[in-house]
Amino acid sequence: MIRVLVVDDSALIREVLSKTLAQDGDIQVVGTAQDPLDARDKIKALNPDVVTLDIEMPNMNGLAFLQKIMRLRPMPVVMVSTLTKKGASETMLALELGAVDFVAKPGAELDGGIEVFGATLREKVRQAAASDVRAHTTVRASAPDMPIKTAAAPPGALIAIGASTGGVEAIRQVLSAIPKDCPPIVIAQHMPKGFTTRFAARLNELVPATVVEASDRLVLESGKAYVAPGDHHLRVEKTSGQLKCRVTQDEAMSGHRPSVDVLFASVAKVVGPMAVGAILTGMGRDGANGLKAMREAGAFTVGQAKGSALIYGMPKAAAEIGAVAEEASLEKIAGRLVQALMRLKSAA
Repeated sequence: MIRVLVVDDSALIREVLSKTLAQDGDIQVVGTAQDPLDARDKIKALNPDVVTLDIEMPNMNGLAFLQKIMRLRPMPVVMVSTLTKKGASETMLALELGAVDFVAKPGAELDGGIEVFGATLREKVRQAAASDVRAHTTVRASAPDMPIKTAAAPPGALIAIGASTGGVEAIRQVLSAIPKDCPPIVIAQHMPKGFTTRFAARLNELVPATVVEASDRLVLESGKAYVAPGDHHLRVEKTSGQLKCRVTQDEAMSGHRPSVDVLFASVAKVVGPMAVGAILTGMGRDGANGLKAMREAGAFTVGQAKGSALIYGMPKAAAEIGAVAEEASLEKIAGRLVQALMRLKSAA
């Protein structure tokens, strides 16, 4: 039984969340709180496994409270966010501060309404309960490697990255260490529509490469990273001698759209041995088969090591089927990718 504390200033939302979470019988709402001051006392008294946290609340906003939690008593937190530009920006900050994941509150913009919201919330809470928040805080506190001076690679090279829960911060850390002269980078991060635009914009503020949300037929250029749009698959194609984004809304793969498998399989087919790939934190198996296809096509592949991953599921699944050439802690993944690019350059 997963014990949850629900924190929201709306009595109606607290009631809705409590009923929704309890629906399948494996999650117990042990308490609710109307603001962070109330939540602070109830966390001490009830010792929940997971906290769901609103952002806009009286007395102290959710971001300030989250920062205190992660500093004083790190524990799994799932943000319950509004699907607005401001809400998306605040959600990105919450994930940087240490929230495990987020779910968008049901509204006119959210397909499927309360049923989809409820199923998503319960799954996010289960994933949060299985996460290793200590790994996240340890990685954030660890000393970075020596700065990488160049990531230059021969024409046609490509970096592919896939992640799910915990991936927002993991991707930021990997991209932060890759210099601007890198080959194109394509990214599939499990995230709903309405949030990937802000995710790309936030990365663009923080990392050397120029980061954009991918659009169909966009030419892949050196020094740029392309994030799969929420609720769309991203593939790589080659036409007229140029690598391009192919953005589609065809059937979800293993329940995901964007799917890491879809992206990696296209990279294996189109780029082959000129690619390098990394699979990062996340629950489930998405990306394992695609990464294996990349490795079999001659690409260098790396998985995030247990102990540095918020959730080791996706890297573990990839390792179990021989999809990764090696595993590395999060702070070393950029270096391993760049070293593989250097080998491509020497062989060119």
